[in-house]
Amino acid sequence: MICCLNPACHNPPNPDRTMFCSNCGTGLVVLRNRYRPIQLLGSGGFAKTYLAKDLDKLNEYCVIKQFAPRVQGTAAINKATELFEQEARRLQQLGEHPQIPTLLAYFEEENNLYLVQQFINGQNLLAELKQQGTFNEEKIWEVLLDLLNILKKVHQHKVIHRDIKPENIIRRSTDGKLVLIDFGISKQLTMTVITNPVTRIGSPGYAPLEQIQDGKAYPASDLYSVGATCFHLLSGIHPWIMWEQQGYGWVSSWREHLHQPQSSELEKIIDKLLQKDYQQRYQSAEEVLQDFSSPLPSLSPVHSTQAVVVIQPLSSFPATLPHQPQTRTSPAPVKPKVAIQKPSRQNTNWRTRFLVGAAITIVGTQIYGSVRYGLFPTNPIFLVESFPSSFFLERTLTGHSNPVDSVAFSRDGNTLASGSYDKTIKLWNLATGEQIRTLTGHSDKIWSVAISPDGKTLVSGSEDKTIKLWNLATGEQIRTLTGYSNFVISVAISPDGKTLASGSGDKSIKLWNLATGEQIRTFSRHSNLVFSVAISPDGKTLASGSQYDGTIKLWNLATGEQIRTLKAHSDTIWSVAFSPDGKTLVSGSEDKTIKLWDLEIGEQIRTLSGHSHTVYSVAISPDGKTLASGSRDNTIKLWNLETGEQIRTLTGHYYEVISVVFSPDGKTLVSASWDKTIKIWRLK
Repeated sequence: MICCLNPACHNPPNPDRTMFCSNCGTGLVVLRNRYRPIQLLGSGGFAKTYLAKDLDKLNEYCVIKQFAPRVQGTAAINKATELFEQEARRLQQLGEHPQIPTLLAYFEEENNLYLVQQFINGQNLLAELKQQGTFNEEKIWEVLLDLLNILKKVHQHKVIHRDIKPENIIRRSTDGKLVLIDFGISKQLTMTVITNPVTRIGSPGYAPLEQIQDGKAYPASDLYSVGATCFHLLSGIHPWIMWEQQGYGWVSSWREHLHQPQSSELEKIIDKLLQKDYQQRYQSAEEVLQDFSSPLPSLSPVHSTQAVVVIQPLSSFPATLPHQPQTRTSPAPVKPKVAIQKPSRQNTNWRTRFLVGAAITIVGTQIYGSVRYGLFPTNPIFLVESFPSSFFLERTLTGHSNPVDSVAFSRDGNTLASGSYDKTIKLWNLATGEQIRTLTGHSDKIWSVAISPDGKTLVSGSEDKTIKLWNLATGEQIRTLTGYSNFVISVAISPDGKTLASGSGDKSIKLWNLATGEQIRTFSRHSNLVFSVAISPDGKTLASGSQYDGTIKLWNLATGEQIRTLKAHSDTIWSVAFSPDGKTLVSGSEDKTIKLWDLEIGEQIRTLSGHSHTVYSVAISPDGKTLASGSRDNTIKLWNLETGEQIRTLTGHYYEVISVVFSPDGKTLVSASWDKTIKIWRLK
């Protein structure tokens, strides 16, 4: 194949021996009779990049960059030309480094400038993030170590990269090492000047204040970008989203957006990398590396398969602190509290941390460690902190053109339904993430969806004041239920699949025979809109939450009698959920809190605080151990239902999270947001 090099063409590949481009008619050329372009890889502000073959090196792959500025005006063209030429000079200067692409050629042909460089076979870290989910701490240490060692050499050559971000970091497939690419906007240290706004260069979110505001660049500027990159990889959130919401204020609250806490050592380093004032940051890569205290490059066995890992009280450990001289003396022997004999091969996902800062991982029957400071004694006695399995972002589903307000699982966990403000319901294959079909028929926003226990019927409630029943297998509409004078906000189906409950803006709750569509009865004692309804696992109790007055009402589903009213919250109750054993009710409110209730006595067990805005949705895992909550603060929080402790925060949505739901097997959590997306979180 050969690719067209016309900058104005969309550059389709053409068969070999073709003379002219099939799209634009331009003659197809092999540059310098040596470099054959075969595929367009991408285009930026002033360059197009092609994958090519070097005919003089047995068709070895290489990369061609073509100067193709998409800017207007003489000054802008001149600046772009300078940057393009500068990249060639920098690559020639830095090309001896094994983790920077080598410059192969730089020339002009047919009035176009070309740069040819080494092809790095691998995947950039943004693609790796999307494919594998957020990075754990071990991977972040590896990223830091590789990047800082590269930047140490780059800065020694008086060069600042100025555009460090996950897209510009490739993990080389041959050895797993990181390679830093795209030196097109790098600057000499001696050229730290203030430029006019049109020539300020850097990627929003990753670029520090001095670079964006004043056009200045220092080694500390690159280090800020390293910190922003680490945040993105840890959280899954693009720093630009944070900047849009908080400006540079986000750098002081970045921890709040992580899936789980990190070690104090890593947090300390990222804190200093992300300082708003460049003078408060690390001033060199070498200075950051010094804070590692000792190398971290790989995991190595620190104990044999006969190991006994002992959990000891804090007092049994030597009082050695980071950066203090280390000794090789063993801690005084003490009677262990707990001993864990050789871990089984099933426990391969444990993550543990030593008191003195060394990270270890138990894999099979081996204990692996990576020491940042502190030394292992000859006969190790360790404090082990186990981290429970966690959810990671597997994929994002897109397709709705407006906010997604509700999601529901089929009983087999294979199908997901989503209802949106775009008036449609979409069905998704959970295994592949593919859209199965779109259901249309409502004339206004869809507020809620539910799937019957037998997996045959889908129910949707809409702002058009109707409820529609659908055949889940075929997507055909079965019937429409009417009778409300205002929109239908919430729907719930009883465990036996016979009864449908719905809450409305007309302050009432209606019960329906799901099989016939007949209305059974109406409850109308709420003083305002009914935002949430839920049916207990035994099918005997209905719970409903109301707007403004903050009350939850419990009803006898068989008789329609009100059992009691819970004076729950100080504002609107957006969601209610029963625990699988039916003993606990959970409610989420506009007052930013979640409350847990003992249903046998009708008393509050505890209040969970942690969200900074409205809690729109609550869901309980099938094993009854984990509570998930979605909020207007754009986050999902996971809680230990028994203790009320917050486990971790899941971030990734850039707008409020309206709905969360667990799969029937508890291994998947799904969230829906006003950002028009659905996110699939899988249990590690």
